[in-house]
Amino acid sequence: MKLYFHIFIVFCFLLSGCNGKQNTVIKEVVSSDSIRYARGFTIQHFTDYTSVEVRDPWDSTRILQRYLLVDRSTSMPGDLPKGTVVRTPVKNIVVYTSVHAAIIDQLNEADKVIGVCEPRYMDTPSIQEGLRAGKIADLGEATAPNIEKIIDIGAEIIIASPFQNAGYGPAEKLGIPIIEAADYMESLPLGRTEWIRFYGLLFGKEAMADSIFRETEDRYLELKELAKTVTNRPTVISEKKFGSSWYMPAGDSYIAHLYKDAGADYIFKDLPGAGSTPLAFETVLDKAIHADMWLIKYNQANDMTYKDLRTEYTPYENFDAFKNRRIYTCNTGIVPYYEEFPIHPDYLLKDLVWVFHPELLPGYTPRYYRKME
Repeated sequence: MKLYFHIFIVFCFLLSGCNGKQNTVIKEVVSSDSIRYARGFTIQHFTDYTSVEVRDPWDSTRILQRYLLVDRSTSMPGDLPKGTVVRTPVKNIVVYTSVHAAIIDQLNEADKVIGVCEPRYMDTPSIQEGLRAGKIADLGEATAPNIEKIIDIGAEIIIASPFQNAGYGPAEKLGIPIIEAADYMESLPLGRTEWIRFYGLLFGKEAMADSIFRETEDRYLELKELAKTVTNRPTVISEKKFGSSWYMPAGDSYIAHLYKDAGADYIFKDLPGAGSTPLAFETVLDKAIHADMWLIKYNQANDMTYKDLRTEYTPYENFDAFKNRRIYTCNTGIVPYYEEFPIHPDYLLKDLVWVFHPELLPGYTPRYYRKME
């Protein structure tokens, strides 16, 4: 996974109190990790620290953050370049999202989590156990966390997801390093998984993180190869309308890549971008009325039925997938979909291969999706 080489790199930055003069800091790069799928970060190892640069997902020419990871058992190196210093292995962590709580649990480091936002969405058993035992504090909403409590519990680091043109409010003034976890902006499923290599460095578990990534990659690519053998690729659409818009995954989104890798033909693969595009219902109906299959995620106590879908919005019954009873659903309130797929897209890919080509996986019991009754 690593390309070993020895070069010298010059970091130039301005230091306060130097009358505007430029200081040059020379550091020897010991190794640079080869990132295979992720577009959002790079890793370079120096003799006395590791530099992780997170790119701005909305402007690839900019660096969102540079993290300087320094072993907490050593003295602070002199002449560090400009960046956010993080002492590793990290401890006393505050986590804003359920996805990153689940990733920390995968690394067997859930005991380092001392506070979370929006615990109602935290389905990871170790996190729920910590909340019940009072070892993990409820910090309220991620958009407005309880700053006083973050200070009181002694948080040393915050892991949060960045959003365009939005900051972290008062939390930015605490002096606590904020890890800007932009993994959700990756378009390739394995690109999002590869961020575990960054998170592994935070906990001093580089080898474990690499192992999890390689095993996931192997399983994913094996399923992708299996799906390449198909001769018929059913057409498919995703989700349903929310309010007045139907947010359809764009052509470079992770879900579009998953559909392709699972042997399906995504109707809206030509939509530009890697996120979701709001479309009018009429636009979706006009282009996708004859789609072979329709996949929907929802969160409710009872399983969704065709009657529920018709009651929600009667025009849904005009789609061929509705008429032919070829809708598959995932109830995210019952299965750990959001906690698992960022690190294990192979789980989701296997379900999708089963949906589109069940003959390739005889006897398989799906993990997330089921045929709507």
